[in-house]
Amino acid sequence: MENVLEIRNLTKRFGKLTAVDDLSFSVEKGNVYGLLGPNGSGKSTTLGMILNVINPTKGEWRWFGKEASVSSLKKIGAIIEHPNFYPYLSAQKNLEVTAEIKGVPYSNIDEKLKIVDLYDRKKDKFGSYSLGMKQRLAIAAAMLNDPEVLILDEPTNGLDPQGIIKIREIIQKIAADGTTIILASHLLDEVEKVCSHVVILEKGKTLYSGPVDEMTHSFGYFELESADHQKLKTALSEISAFDKIQENDKWLKALLREDLDAETLNRMLFEKGIVLSHLVKRKESLENQFLQITQKLN
Repeated sequence: MENVLEIRNLTKRFGKLTAVDDLSFSVEKGNVYGLLGPNGSGKSTTLGMILNVINPTKGEWRWFGKEASVSSLKKIGAIIEHPNFYPYLSAQKNLEVTAEIKGVPYSNIDEKLKIVDLYDRKKDKFGSYSLGMKQRLAIAAAMLNDPEVLILDEPTNGLDPQGIIKIREIIQKIAADGTTIILASHLLDEVEKVCSHVVILEKGKTLYSGPVDEMTHSFGYFELESADHQKLKTALSEISAFDKIQENDKWLKALLREDLDAETLNRMLFEKGIVLSHLVKRKESLENQFLQITQKLN
């Protein structure tokens, strides 16, 4: 698949502090990439460099297979700071100002306001907007020129749960239309719900880069329940696909060492005379996988 961004050995030092340390990864077209890491891990500095806002100490990056240039940056929409609009102007008027700067027609405005669910509030002054609405207007502004790539730095920072869900839905809607998205966040839940790929950063270093569902070699686990827990536990321990069996008051958790589908397992247990009242296959959460990676590589 075509790469829209390639980063090689990118490094940024501020005096004795190394904010980004020999960072390398690629972003494939049409995916949602999460830059995941705590505050101070180098996420914002990385975004600043690839947008030509911060000069790197060393390393290089290429947009759309070419060195970064004015023409390549025109294909990118970005929000890397808090929304900054005229508080006394309406959302529509603010976007008209943005459209003039970007050289795009006003006819794009209504479409983008509908995407971020602000069309009915377009005549209201920006100063009357909630924090979540301001963030959504910023996304509309970044999308005015129909960019191929949208970059968002901590888009849900400071928002209430309802505002976070709204931003998440908008990101998913934009991604479904084929726009590549690079999303910096310190929230595991946010990355897990909207991103197809993740780059985990800690102290400027890459701990992992790749698909979210391939972060570990874990094949997931089953939750199982039957009338006879002990008989079920014994039967599971005889199946080579399982690595470990854990028990609680309600059901058993059987961790997989290799792939096994639910239908096959159900049939195997039925043949052993076990009827299941509960059978669910799950993947390890991103939080658990994140902890495993940081413990392993630190």
